[in-house]
Amino acid sequence: MSRNDIDQRDNREPLTTAKNDLPPPAVEVPRFMGRNIPPLDRLLIRLIPPTLIIGVLVWVLLQPAAAAETISQLRTFVTGRFTWLFILYSVFTVAVCIWLSTSKVGRIRLGGPKAKPEHSKFAWYSMLFACGQGIGLIFWSVAEPIMLRDENPVIPAADGQGAAEGAIVWTYFHWGLTAWAMYCAVAVCLAYSHHNLGKTLTFREATVDILPRWSQRGAGVIVELLAIIATVLGLATSFGFAALQFTSGLASFTGLSSTPMIWLMVIAIFAGITCISAIVGISKGMARISSLNSILSIVLVAGVLIFGPTLYIISMISQTFGSFMANFVNMSLWTDAGITANPLASWQDSWNGWWTVFIWCWVIAFSPFVAGFIARISRGRTIREFVLGVTVIPTLIVMIWVGVIGASAIYYDDQTNRAVSNAVGEDTSAGLFAMLEHLPWVGTILMVVATILVATYYVTSLDSGIYALSEFVSAPHKSGPVFRVVLVLSIGTVATVLLTLGGTAVVDTVQTGTIIGAFPFSFVIILMIINLIRRLIKRDKAIKQLEKDINNPDPSLTFVPDPDGTQALRAPQDRGSTEQ
Repeated sequence: MSRNDIDQRDNREPLTTAKNDLPPPAVEVPRFMGRNIPPLDRLLIRLIPPTLIIGVLVWVLLQPAAAAETISQLRTFVTGRFTWLFILYSVFTVAVCIWLSTSKVGRIRLGGPKAKPEHSKFAWYSMLFACGQGIGLIFWSVAEPIMLRDENPVIPAADGQGAAEGAIVWTYFHWGLTAWAMYCAVAVCLAYSHHNLGKTLTFREATVDILPRWSQRGAGVIVELLAIIATVLGLATSFGFAALQFTSGLASFTGLSSTPMIWLMVIAIFAGITCISAIVGISKGMARISSLNSILSIVLVAGVLIFGPTLYIISMISQTFGSFMANFVNMSLWTDAGITANPLASWQDSWNGWWTVFIWCWVIAFSPFVAGFIARISRGRTIREFVLGVTVIPTLIVMIWVGVIGASAIYYDDQTNRAVSNAVGEDTSAGLFAMLEHLPWVGTILMVVATILVATYYVTSLDSGIYALSEFVSAPHKSGPVFRVVLVLSIGTVATVLLTLGGTAVVDTVQTGTIIGAFPFSFVIILMIINLIRRLIKRDKAIKQLEKDINNPDPSLTFVPDPDGTQALRAPQDRGSTEQ
């Protein structure tokens, strides 16, 4: 053998050896351990929701009066008979969140012991707040304190203040800790099921294994249908109201009138921005828009605090924070028992029907996409960090926001002979802009900021809803950006049809009907929470090892099918370094 042959051999062999020694590519985690959905079930999940939604829309558009009357009667039935249920449900979720954050299960890390958070805390807080309540606070932070300022229960009126203090405290309550605990309890069920047990990020997989085996398939289909329908109708009606409020914002500083053509243009812009965000992904799209939301929100609140009635705001925040803590339990359990002595003629005769029951139903109806998205972005957080981050931090943000914006609205309402109240009475969505009109120096600038916030907050809500909806419809397969764009366009089309053919009355009817749908869905959520508690209590060494294996990217761990359609992990005899 020549020297040249030896050199060539020496040059070849290391390359061949290196190629053979390359490890196989790591697998995506969490590994799928859920049920493979039968083709018939998948077909039902894809076809029934659009069919039912089209049927509901046709009914409401062709017979708006009859539809509104029927839905109003259902709302009266739910309010009159089941106010106690919604009150106890809200308290139950708060209790569950307290247990999760204070017990030993709080140390469990979503995604296994070595999982790392995918987003910074600022981006995480921004995204969960934006998808949960951003657009709601823009709408209600002025409207609710103004509408409740003359009469509200439980909170004793302060000397000389009438019921203004109670109005702000009730707004804290409706948009603060309890509402976020209701989102959190659902989100942690989905997060643990998906990140730790390898299930799809769906209500079906988080719920049905507590049921008898014979009923799990049918129950899973029903649960998924409810979640999909609630998400589509909730997003579509919110799309309509966001267009109306954005138009109100434009009118406040441009003089532009609100017309169907403007609504269509606004819907098209919102849909376009959401499509771009859906294409580029959560990290580049949703996270950046949510961070912009947070910055603009800080600008808005700081501007009102500095240039508004600063002393009044600080004093009112101090007073109402104390009142909220002193009356939290009483507000949480208040059912207005006196009205149950006789059958309720109309939900409008019940204060809870206007406020607490209405808002709790709203939260339940929006839980599918809000909780689904929060669960998706929370991998790597411990359950304790998750619960505190989803409840305490947003609650503090809500209370500061309402304390500044709501107190300013009441102050300027007093100073202008109820001008803000009159504006809210004419158009609830115009409340924030009516207050900002009276702010010296920077009022117009902050109107522009608030109008932009309406757009960006809704885009993030729609974006998060699309990600959750795509999981519900396509699981266990991954949805691509094209599919998410199709969902955006479909929901935008529904909103357009509602607004252009039916107007605001029809949009309000469909949204109320969606909220009434929260009544049956609340039983699904209760069952899912009980299933989470069962899973955590039964979590033994085998389950802990399974959680590690599911989140182990080592390709030497392989799948084998179980007879019931689920997947199981089979490890090699000598796992060696695969133990974590």
